[in-house]
This record gives sequence, C-alpha cells and structure tokens, in this order.
Amino acid sequence: MRTLVISDIHANVIALDTVLEHAGEVDQIWCLGDVVGYGPNPNECIERLKEFPNLVCLLGNHDAAAVHKVDVTTFNPEARISIEWMQTQLTEESIEFINQLPEQKMIGEVTLAHGSPRQPTYEYLLDTRAASENFEHFNTSFCFVGHTHLPVLFSLEPEDFMSRLSIPLPNQVSTLQPRAIINPGSVGQPRDRDPRAAYAIFDTEENTWDYRRIEYDIPAVQERMLAAGLPERHISRLEAGW
Repeated sequence: MRTLVISDIHANVIALDTVLEHAGEVDQIWCLGDVVGYGPNPNECIERLKEFPNLVCLLGNHDAAAVHKVDVTTFNPEARISIEWMQTQLTEESIEFINQLPEQKMIGEVTLAHGSPRQPTYEYLLDTRAASENFEHFNTSFCFVGHTHLPVLFSLEPEDFMSRLSIPLPNQVSTLQPRAIINPGSVGQPRDRDPRAAYAIFDTEENTWDYRRIEYDIPAVQERMLAAGLPERHISRLEAGW
C-alpha cells in the first residue's frame, strides 16, 4: 500500500495542504504526532486529516499539552505561549480528536511512535547512542518516529553494537533494510536548515522509502501567526528551517 508518512504538522495547514497535493493519491496516511502547536491553524489541520478514512494518527507532546495532558510549565516560555493560545482555540471536536489519539501503534512490520519506541511521546532520538538503545524496545522490522523535526535513518545490522546514522536525500527512493528507525522530518516546522516541508511515501509491500521536500507559502503562514500574536521566534524560524 502506498502510505503517506507525515509528522510534526504543528498547525501549519498551508504546509499540510501543499504536502497532500504533492503526495498525490495514497492508500493511507500515518501521522506521527504533533498535529498542533506553534502554528496558526490547529482546527483546520485536524479537520483536513479527518477527511481521510485510512488515517492513523498518534499523540505528540504538543497535542498532549493542548488538551491539558501535560503541564505547560515543562515547555520553554515561547512554546508555553503557543500552547496556551492553542488551548483557547481548539474546538470541542478537535479536543475530542486529540483525546482519542494513541501514543504508539504497530501496523504489520512497522512500529509508529512520536518520540521513540521506549518513550513514545517525549524522547528525542538525536544520536546513535539513544537510537541504539531504542532498538531493544520494538520487535518489528521498522520504527517510524517524529518529534525532532529532522529527517534521519538509524540502521542496525545484526553484528553491530551501535546503530548507524544516515541522512536521506530528497526525491530519491530507497529500499529499507531491517532493522531501521526512520524519521520523515517535519511538515510544518523543519529544523534541518531546509525550510521546505518534509514527508515520505512508504510502500508497505516493497519496503521502499520515498523521501520528499516541497516548497510552500511560508510568508502566508507567517502573516497568520503574526495576526494571532504568536511568538516572533516561531514566526521567523520558518523561513530558515531551524
């Protein structure tokens, strides 16, 4: 099945719509969490995802904070401003949607988590040491994660003690070899110095990973954020991808 894998939309519906159009027809969508947070259009992002019948969506840390499942004081001051604004904006339908999201999901040979298989909502996989430890926490061939906003692939060969890190090249299709932890990057707030929206197409039968980047209308998103009174730092970072 042709599967759209997305993560960290962060209430950026303009980026989400661009990705959905660019991806073309897919059989299912796997969203790895953080639908809301930072951006100006949380309800619109949720409504857009709900249009797809074959949707699997996980709970991210910003999603959890938006519905008071996490203490906002654990976030930095600017993120706290964004979350508190988000809490005033969410409709009852959006809150209901977030409240039913699972922290982790296993589908065939793929484990899905927002942060990591060890700590599904909160752990950042930023280096080979943390990734290597996490291979003990899932039994499937692959684990797809988000949270860091960085596209990366960690692979672990049977004879290796430490996992290996590689950065996928955009617009190239690769065949995934068991076992691997893969992050598709962020739709709505990339942090790898590339401001383009990131996503991937995963073929569940061929185990191919088609990693993609696409430009979207960043100034339009920034105008909406400015009108909402969201933090300047979150507005400016979109154009530089940090």
